[in-house]
Amino acid sequence: MGLKHSHHYKKDRNLVISILLNILITGAQIIGGVVSGSLALLSDALHNFSDVISLIVTYVASKLSRQKASFHRTFGYKRAEILAAFINASTLVIIAILLIIEAFKRFQHPEPIETTLVIWLAVIAIVANGFSVILLKKDAQHNLNMRSAYLHLLTDMLASVAVLIGGLLMTFYEWYWVDSVLTFLIALYLIWVGFDLLIKSSKMLMLFTPDHIDIKDVVRAVHQLPKVNRLHHVHIWGLNDDELHLEAHLEFKEDISLSEFDQILHDIENLLHEQFEINHVNIQPEYNKQDPKEIIVQD
Repeated sequence: MGLKHSHHYKKDRNLVISILLNILITGAQIIGGVVSGSLALLSDALHNFSDVISLIVTYVASKLSRQKASFHRTFGYKRAEILAAFINASTLVIIAILLIIEAFKRFQHPEPIETTLVIWLAVIAIVANGFSVILLKKDAQHNLNMRSAYLHLLTDMLASVAVLIGGLLMTFYEWYWVDSVLTFLIALYLIWVGFDLLIKSSKMLMLFTPDHIDIKDVVRAVHQLPKVNRLHHVHIWGLNDDELHLEAHLEFKEDISLSEFDQILHDIENLLHEQFEINHVNIQPEYNKQDPKEIIVQD
């Protein structure tokens, strides 16, 4: 088994384990929330259910992204993981808004809660989600799709911690309004992490220039090479987490041969990879062509 194949196998295995754990947690919390009357526990169950959907979407997208390209799909399904991250981020924000509405209603009319059941289920959820978080943490550092699943699990673990604290406060002080307040705080945190991920995935889907790239710096670097006159019609975008593409027109100072262009193109590819981590370069060579020479041109 190759190193890359082994990595994919471990990533998929970790996702499947996390999916099964969250299915069990969700079922237990729904039953426990109904029996105990805890909105925080039910909100945690709803978030756990979103985790199950999120993890399934992540798993399917991870599988699709490794499908080979074809005549009809020249990029294959490489963008599937970005689309999955966008979907997962959207669900985080939508669920958070629904929780805020329910928390406000319950705060106005607090009800007694069976706290012992709430506490034990919260502990189980913390342990299970904590284990899932550990499983996905490494891949989440380098993959937006895995990060979206990781954030779902991390926020759910934190939500379970909040539910546990609320259960203890209700047990010892009978502060039943704490259930609604904690639900509200959980929802605010979900919006914070979900919105950040939503922005990042949206930028990638819209083919925006990555935040760490300054196109003017790229142009200045290429202009330092011999015989190069002007780089223009520049587009830089991330196809996925691993591929950063540049497409541009390059005007030369003289009418060079194809072999000379190949050597200069090789130098450009090395320069862009070393300085800007751009690993896919598509250059259209030009000499005295009458077209706009601005760096950014509306095609």
